[in-house]
Amino acid sequence: MITRLVRHNYLLILAGIFAFEWVWLAIEPYDRADWALENALVAAFVLVLGLTYRYFPLSNISYTLIFVFLLLHEIGAHYTYTRVPYDESFIFLFGFSLNDALGFERNHFDRAIHFSYGLLLAYPVREVFIRIASVRGFWGYFLPLDITMSSSMLFELFEWGAAEFFGGDLGMEYLGTQGDVWDAHKDMALASLGALMAMIVTAAINLSLQRDFAAEWNESLRVKIFQPLGENKIKRMRLSRRR
Repeated sequence: MITRLVRHNYLLILAGIFAFEWVWLAIEPYDRADWALENALVAAFVLVLGLTYRYFPLSNISYTLIFVFLLLHEIGAHYTYTRVPYDESFIFLFGFSLNDALGFERNHFDRAIHFSYGLLLAYPVREVFIRIASVRGFWGYFLPLDITMSSSMLFELFEWGAAEFFGGDLGMEYLGTQGDVWDAHKDMALASLGALMAMIVTAAINLSLQRDFAAEWNESLRVKIFQPLGENKIKRMRLSRRR
């Protein structure tokens, strides 16, 4: 009971911090239309988290990773991803330009967020897979990576569709390619890299703590059904219906 209360209070703190940041950054964003478009998916995502909390609560680790990602995303929504003043912040805090030090010729905040998407959200996806689909071993690491890569691709298609639909300055602000024809490919690659790193770290932790790690991994790759499926499965189903 005490653990549940502590957990509940922790999530309330995260929700309160996020709500404060959301309200603060909702005040006079650089482009109100772009801010609204950037927050449409956030609203749907937060709603799903709220509706599923009672019967399918995630771990504190998963909620914390999601929380950090949403905080970073809201910064991009306020300034637009192409105008987040991270370099100015570095100059103010540390006295040097991060862009000059790393040789950047564009605003790379969007790149950082795509990398963070994979790095921070792959683990919550893994938790959902394990708890709902009962995946084990290899598949518990591959499927979160696969979902991160495919969802990143879907989001790039969504961005393209939104840019085509709205057109004009709003479409270009939301797309945020900054003149890079390979922008979508680089974004997907960084999201995939982030997810890969998250799964490697997760696997390393489990390898050090889980006694049956190797056995579970091997079992997950063992063939369970030796008969081919496809037309053979269809034939067996048709025969079973006739009986």
